Amino acid sequence: MSQAFTLARPYARAAFALARDRADFAGWSKALSAAAQIAVDPRVAVLLDHPSLAAAEVAGLVAPPGDHDAGFLQFLAVLAENRRITLLPEISALYETLRAEAQNIVRVRVTSALPLDEAALAKLRESLRARFGRDVEIEAAVDPALIGGAVIDTGDTVIDGSVRGRLARLDTALTT
Repeated sequence: MSQAFTLARPYARAAFALARDRADFAGWSKALSAAAQIAVDPRVAVLLDHPSLAAAEVAGLVAPPGDHDAGFLQFLAVLAENRRITLLPEISALYETLRAEAQNIVRVRVTSALPLDEAALAKLRESLRARFGRDVEIEAAVDPALIGGAVIDTGDTVIDGSVRGRLARLDTALTT
């Protein structure tokens, strides 16, 4: 897995530079994400390394429907020519990291025992914005096994305010 990210890194940087030059971070983000989803579809994945397909045909297979700038389609063609089209999921993930850094955004995954309503998410977003000094994008998930509370994961920082986490810390304190 780490080798895939190593191979994908220069392509993600190139995609980021192209998006920055065109001032179209969101468009490239959407297009890369869609192309990555197409590339991992089992029906398409079996064709990507087929020796009889030309690079342009492979690029056409993963190009999402709709209008895209010529730079994006050329980017896909370069990936196909270099037999790197299967790296699209890693390229997309790395691109999103570069985009978040450039736009001063921290991405947060909040896993709670129960679904959070919009008011709770807005309050949490403001608290996290104050803590990190950056804009916050929240991805919410539900895990009933947490019993109560929530786990906030920014990638670099994990804040475990779940009942399950508290019980685990109490168990450790009592048994050591």
